[in-house]
Amino acid sequence: QVQLVESGGGLVQAGGSLRLSCAASGRTFSSYTMGWFRQAPGKEREFVARTTWSDNTYYASSLKGRFTISRDNAKNTVYLQMNSLKPEDTAVYYCSAGRRTSLVTTTPSGYDYWGQGTQVTVSS
Repeated sequence: QVQLVESGGGLVQAGGSLRLSCAASGRTFSSYTMGWFRQAPGKEREFVARTTWSDNTYYASSLKGRFTISRDNAKNTVYLQMNSLKPEDTAVYYCSAGRRTSLVTTTPSGYDYWGQGTQVTVSS
């Protein structure tokens, strides 16, 4: 069992930056693929980025270049650095963990554990 707790969300002006953190419980964090998803009101949960146990990263094509995912296995934490934020980035951001490494990790079904989410609001 893995428990995930996100933090770092908030209100930011367009063009600003935020760094989200996701702290994971458990001793096997380093073996998990960690992902970030987001969900805006009335929309489906959308893939943002993921990093595998070997630090292989993958991004939603529309976000690559502005968002960066990273992990610190010593701290059992995964991060999402978000730069040049836009109002359309407004959403609840969720952290996820799973054992898979294939392209299924770009969908919610590729993960077994989820955090409670953290709200990011970008004002224009």
